[in-house]
Amino acid sequence: MDATTKMAAARTRLILDKPFLGALALRLPLLEAEGDWCQSTWSNGKSLYYSRTYIDGLDVEQTQFALSREALHCALLHFYRRGHRVQRLWDSACDFAVNPLLIDDGLKPTPDTVFMPDFKGMTAEEIYPLLQDNELQQDPSGGEDSEQDSASRQAERNLDQGEKERLAAQWRQRLASAAQQALQAGKLSAEMARVVDFFLQPKLPWRSLLAQHLTATARNDYSYTRPSSRRGDPAVFPGLRSEEVDLVVAVDTSGSIREAEIAQFFSEINAIKGQLRARIALLCCDAEIGEGFPVMFEAWDDFRFEPNMKGGGGTDFRPVFDWVERQDIKPDTLVYFTDACGDFPQQEPGYPTVWLVKGKQAVPFGARIQLND
Repeated sequence: MDATTKMAAARTRLILDKPFLGALALRLPLLEAEGDWCQSTWSNGKSLYYSRTYIDGLDVEQTQFALSREALHCALLHFYRRGHRVQRLWDSACDFAVNPLLIDDGLKPTPDTVFMPDFKGMTAEEIYPLLQDNELQQDPSGGEDSEQDSASRQAERNLDQGEKERLAAQWRQRLASAAQQALQAGKLSAEMARVVDFFLQPKLPWRSLLAQHLTATARNDYSYTRPSSRRGDPAVFPGLRSEEVDLVVAVDTSGSIREAEIAQFFSEINAIKGQLRARIALLCCDAEIGEGFPVMFEAWDDFRFEPNMKGGGGTDFRPVFDWVERQDIKPDTLVYFTDACGDFPQQEPGYPTVWLVKGKQAVPFGARIQLND
């Protein structure tokens, strides 16, 4: 079977067996790449280019994987989301994000498929800095671009920003339509459904969402909040609150959160704190609360702290909530900075919880803010 026939057969089989991926792949015209700039497959959001030699070396099932990989790159707007990131590192990050989804969906990977268990469930934006760090350690110069990198950049330059915006809007619609069709046919996996929902839901920058949540807790009025039952006083007395909030800020130090990200998080909390006159109790925790915590910040203190983030153990969120309970306090909000992989309390606490989450893990209660720019 020649490459052209194999590509067509693979796409037809996808439409029948994997209607979600098949519907996406059907949106990409198949073009054989001229010359040797394309060593495998590649797409700029408009067409799918392939190397005849590469396809000749695959069976039909592996060709399905190659088609699905490029189609999902487009549907998740990887051509649009790159920004100023280095092309070759961005392409690798996108592959590391997409390949586990296709493998879990039962597709047979191509021989050149890259896979890292630690990257599973992460977005390309979250994977990219990890590749960048590793790349710079191995080659401080950043290395030379390959011929395919240069060709990819050239092809992208042929798309102006307006065309990228138009393509991005089209692919959002295609993603939603393909998911709906597959769902009706009962052939959309739970993981694919979660990814679709994740990328289609409206998003604001996490800084804005965090500020909205914390600002909403500030009050300049009489509060009739019932005091903690452990004080033994059933009466409810009014108390005047003047744009002040009591916050508990917890940071997951289990090793999945990088110190640069923690520093950025602290900076944002400090900026919001200056607007709200917030009192903050800071706790760092992996499987247990770290030594020397909590650290207390009054309303007039800057929220600036450079802890030695050793951590690295397992993740258990319960010690932080247990600490709050032992203090006999009811904070206005508990903000937890984490990847949400760990043991949660069995019951939701009686105060608001905001989870600032790196990755795509769900949380059992509270407000979840995605840590992606």
